[in-house]
Formats: sequence, structure tokens, C-alpha cells
Amino acid sequence: MIRSLKKGIFIDKSLFLKFSNNNIKTWSRNSTIIPDMVDITIYVHNGKKFNKVYINDNMIGHKLGEFSFTRNFKSHTKKIKNKKNVK
Repeated sequence: MIRSLKKGIFIDKSLFLKFSNNNIKTWSRNSTIIPDMVDITIYVHNGKKFNKVYINDNMIGHKLGEFSFTRNFKSHTKKIKNKKNVK
């Protein structure tokens, strides 16, 4: 769901104050990426561990949680049946 334009973007206060550091750890997955964050590495918590996210120009306006996945996708595999030749 998109945040109302009159409310503006959301960024966690503690995260906003830490921009001087290059390596930042945060649990705030719902914070919006702003232009001041470009070229910074942020470690975003996914529920189990911190994932390293390097922020570039294309990420501005997106949420931090979009780049730190919470679920591991294991590909759909087809079961291969071994056919034995019966003689």
C-alpha cells in the first residue's frame, strides 16, 4: 500500500541520524530510500540475519525491505524416474 503523498516519505529517526557511518545496521525495513543514502552500505535485518544492501541511484523511492528477502526460494524440481530395462 502506498503512503499518502501529503504525509511524505517515512524514514526511521535513528536510521536518519546514522548516515555519517558507512556501515549501518537496521531493523527498519519500512524506511524509504532517499538520495542522501546513495553509495552507502546498509545491513537490513530479514528476521534471521542481516543482509548487506549497497544502495545506488536506481533504488531511490523504494523500501529497504524490498532488497532483503525474508524467504528462500528453492526452485521447483521435477522428479526424474529412473526406468529400468526389464529383460
